[in-house]
Amino acid sequence: MAAQFGRRLRTGAATTAVAAVAVAALSASQAPGVTTDNHGRRTTGADVGQDASATGDDGTATGNSRYYTDLPPLDSPKPSPTAGSGTPAATGDAEAGIPASVLDAYKKAEESLRASKPGCNLPWQLLAAIGKVESGQARGGRVDASGTTLSPILGPVLNGNGFASISDTDHGAYDGDSTYDRAVGPMQFIPSTWDWAGRDGNDDGKKDPNNIYDAALAAGHYLCRFDHDLSVQAQMNQSILSYNNSTAYLNTVLSWLEFYRKGTHEVPNGTGTLPSHHSDDATTPSPGTTPPASSHPGNSPKPPKSTPPTTPPTAPPTTPATPPPTTPPTTTPPTPTETVDHLADGGSGKLTATAGDTFAQKIVVRTEDKSDKAVARVRVRFTIVGDTDATFTGGESVATVMTNGLGAATAPALVAGEKAGDFTVRATVVGRVLAGLDHKATVTARQADTLARTADTALTCVPGGEFADQVEVKATYKGAVAGKVAATATLVKSADDATENDKGPSFKDADGKTVRTLTDLTTDADGLLKLPKLYADDTTGTFLLRVTTTGGATLTVELTVAAAPEASETPAA
Repeated sequence: MAAQFGRRLRTGAATTAVAAVAVAALSASQAPGVTTDNHGRRTTGADVGQDASATGDDGTATGNSRYYTDLPPLDSPKPSPTAGSGTPAATGDAEAGIPASVLDAYKKAEESLRASKPGCNLPWQLLAAIGKVESGQARGGRVDASGTTLSPILGPVLNGNGFASISDTDHGAYDGDSTYDRAVGPMQFIPSTWDWAGRDGNDDGKKDPNNIYDAALAAGHYLCRFDHDLSVQAQMNQSILSYNNSTAYLNTVLSWLEFYRKGTHEVPNGTGTLPSHHSDDATTPSPGTTPPASSHPGNSPKPPKSTPPTTPPTAPPTTPATPPPTTPPTTTPPTPTETVDHLADGGSGKLTATAGDTFAQKIVVRTEDKSDKAVARVRVRFTIVGDTDATFTGGESVATVMTNGLGAATAPALVAGEKAGDFTVRATVVGRVLAGLDHKATVTARQADTLARTADTALTCVPGGEFADQVEVKATYKGAVAGKVAATATLVKSADDATENDKGPSFKDADGKTVRTLTDLTTDADGLLKLPKLYADDTTGTFLLRVTTTGGATLTVELTVAAAPEASETPAA
């Protein structure tokens, strides 16, 4: 149990020393270039587009809010037996038990990310480690049947008193506070991060930070940003630090990750063990340190012995000393973010791409002060806005980037989806309420400029029959295969009249009804399109089938309906 383990760490220098060695080993594994200040917070080697800040939205999932510092037992948990073996479930250390719904949410999130972002290699045990450190596994699994916490889990008010100062961004919708933000739910997302990182993990049509399925899936996507591969330790460390920018936090999460990797077991909801020590507890020692003797259980300081009062000797009057000169109060210089007056375009150019392609141009903005001078080391957030499936590289719709020495921030490359049309990429300064800078981007549909039949067989049929061969065409664009191009097929009246014919060959729909125009057709990855079977009515003659695609490719195919030739009689011998 967490509380017992916390006391166990405080009994004897030997146990403390062992814990210190374990944490030191974990510290040695962090990403290259990571250094810390005297509070254990990372100061260099930050994740892409992230750094710590004392005020404003600091670019982390939790706003660097409070977390639990309890460490796992030094002995590994006992693994669970094989399901259906008839052996009673192993319990091992109580800390190895994870509430049923919470464990299920972590595993489902891993399964989802394995399909959507296979290169991330997210282990569910990492979600469990973060869930343990952030909320004690949703307060020991106090969730309802859908995975929603029975009562809100809220972090401290982020008003700058011991934590970052983050003014309200959700009008209190998630955290109930309309003045300042607070971390919310079992994975402790701040509202401004949840607004873009939230996911629907239980398919109920809502993105609720208080639901463990939604929160676990959101945490997985958050950790997998920027194409991170979590099987690479340095990249895993970067992802964890982007969740809460503290080396002590990183070490604590890694220790629980290794503990859970050695074995866990399921426990009923509401019966999980609860941690007891917070990162902001004044009496909680840092991992690997020994608290003062007065903080040990049962070891209270003794009051000083009382002594009789004495009368001080009478001193002769003295001349009052000259008071020291008054020192004027010092003023804190503004941060770079506080000096930003506006955003300026950095020469992004026209943003256009064909569906499925990566935009050749990147969005560049500059942060400038009132004198139009560049401001370096300011975080700029790029957000994709509009009805589009375009994303940044890595599949996200939001990216935060630090301006360089010239005050320029370059957004990650945009990747066009399959939906054609216009959308907007909005740049805003993190931590300041300033007008955003919008960039219009356009996705054009995939195109073909040439269509050709894949066979030259004549297409003939008898009245009332069906054509033996189906029409198949291949689309190309500038000589290359044109895959996933939209197409339409119509039985037209004539070469000069593209209106739909009211007689002659036709297709049939699922109910067997006559159809002479087919829409929503698409070539396959090889540029091929095979049309459904064609059927003839009783009208004879030559008819035309016209196939057109996005981009202007057109092909007209002749169809002949004629009576079968009569068999000639052989004269009798």
